[in-house]
Amino acid sequence: MSEFEIQSWLLLTILPEIRLFLLLLASLWGTYAVNFTDCFINFRHNASLTLNTSGLVDENGGNIANTSPEILQAVGFTYDACLSQCGPGTQKPTWANTSQQFSAWLLPYLALISQLPFGARHRVDNFMSAILTVGSPVLAGYSMILTILNARWISRRFENVSFPNARHAVRILISLQQTPLKITNEDSLLSSLIVLPENDDWWPTIADFLDYTLTWSIASATCIAWVIVAYLLTVVGSLSDVNANINSNGQGAGSVWLWLIPIVIGWLQLSPKCDYVRIRRAMDNADAMAFVATHHGVMKASDLSERRAISIDSTLEQPSSPDENSTPPVYNYARAIPWSRSAEDVFDAFRMASNNSRMHRPVRVGDIWKNAGGRDVIEPSNRSGNPSEVNAYCRLPRHAAPRYGIRSPWASGIFFRMFVASLLPIALQWATTGAAVLVVYFTPAVGLGCRSLGYIIYGALATMVWAMLVTSSIISHYTYSYSGRSSWSPFFSITMRLAKVLSNLLRWGGKFLAIVNAIWVVTASMLQFANIYDSCYCNSSVMGRGVQHAYGIVVIDNLDLGSTEAAWWGALALACSTSLGFIFLMSLLTDCVPT
Repeated sequence: MSEFEIQSWLLLTILPEIRLFLLLLASLWGTYAVNFTDCFINFRHNASLTLNTSGLVDENGGNIANTSPEILQAVGFTYDACLSQCGPGTQKPTWANTSQQFSAWLLPYLALISQLPFGARHRVDNFMSAILTVGSPVLAGYSMILTILNARWISRRFENVSFPNARHAVRILISLQQTPLKITNEDSLLSSLIVLPENDDWWPTIADFLDYTLTWSIASATCIAWVIVAYLLTVVGSLSDVNANINSNGQGAGSVWLWLIPIVIGWLQLSPKCDYVRIRRAMDNADAMAFVATHHGVMKASDLSERRAISIDSTLEQPSSPDENSTPPVYNYARAIPWSRSAEDVFDAFRMASNNSRMHRPVRVGDIWKNAGGRDVIEPSNRSGNPSEVNAYCRLPRHAAPRYGIRSPWASGIFFRMFVASLLPIALQWATTGAAVLVVYFTPAVGLGCRSLGYIIYGALATMVWAMLVTSSIISHYTYSYSGRSSWSPFFSITMRLAKVLSNLLRWGGKFLAIVNAIWVVTASMLQFANIYDSCYCNSSVMGRGVQHAYGIVVIDNLDLGSTEAAWWGALALACSTSLGFIFLMSLLTDCVPT
């Protein structure tokens, strides 16, 4: 079964479950609708007549004195009293409040998803990239920052290389981070591409073809501005009237989605080259200009075979992971490791050629270095030779690059870059998720409840998806690197097969969790807007306090909500400062990436 079929199956499997869940919600609303305010007032009134305060509590959950004035000052009841008086149902929802909360807090974010970079060959890959982004913001941020760090890394590696077309090579390699980049020296393709003067037109041509930007547009700027303005206006509105719809208030939902703004802005700043059709056309146009050294002279590479020194064609050689073929940049988590290894192969070849040219060594053995007019320019005659000579000049093997039987399968510093790329996305994820948890945790009754647990589940699953998919990419690259070895021991062979199975299971499991988590974060918000969480169990924070000590606050008109308001302000500061910090650091990092 192909990756395309697996992704389609995952999506088709989960959609009927969503429809069933929504139908169940619709039936439950009408059957178990409860008005907790009326229920509590009746309970308090009866208690004032009988002077039985059992089950009544004050704003701190304390007991009430057996006097009528004190009983009438009660603002809540215990969890057991709530169940006995009101039942296990939920607060009757109002369409006006639900639609208002949805349009103010959630709808702008759902619209902003359309501004994420796509460009895959298949629509299901584009849709899956949106699911992965929503299901794991950590993964989206990780792919983004690792893309920038890899670009800075390869750019700095080339700084001391002095050989024709080296600067164009950097631009090309950086632009091809969203593709399954393959490097080969079979038939002296790579060494010829670097050394031969006939290929001097190939490098700038393809670099110019790939030099396009898809950055800010009126649509993207308007969409981002809409989300920011809507968020600020609704936050100000909720903070100015904390009492209004306190249990269905959407500030928690707005905070848990706030990561989407810096992620979209970051991709717009980076402008990844992810349009497969455009990249494919650029490669095809430039490939007609590639030449290769043979024992019969210089020939066009297209006259020898369909292989190319630098290729994004996965039909001749399958990538280590199927996700490498999907050009949306959220899949860069799967491409970063093999891309780094391929980019370093190109750098090593350029570095050796640069060192030889600095020593004034011509390519052809026995020739004398020519330097017409004393210019500091490498004459074309110094760069001609047969296949063995151009290979030796770049110190490349005659055939395709070995599957790391000699060299390491890992590019230099890749794991450090992966570690650094993980820090800020994890901080962004848990700052926005933590802000949402703070909002609902400190809403009376204070404690861990359904709403806060729902946000914690979202953050935990998002982090788990990132960990599973990144681990899968490491294992798949390792097994792919050694797949060309002919002398495997039985134990090593079995180990590699098991590792490949583990990699596939982690990838499929990570995508399944991403689908579930993306659906969950939308569902959790709607459950809050529709008052489904407004029940005895959820309002009493039973999860955090336990059944014996749980209580719910119903009457909040005269309560001191200073701590709640302070927590809401703190949540706003946490989410906004982290998001702004992410955008600021992205601006600094992207400014250092060559274009």
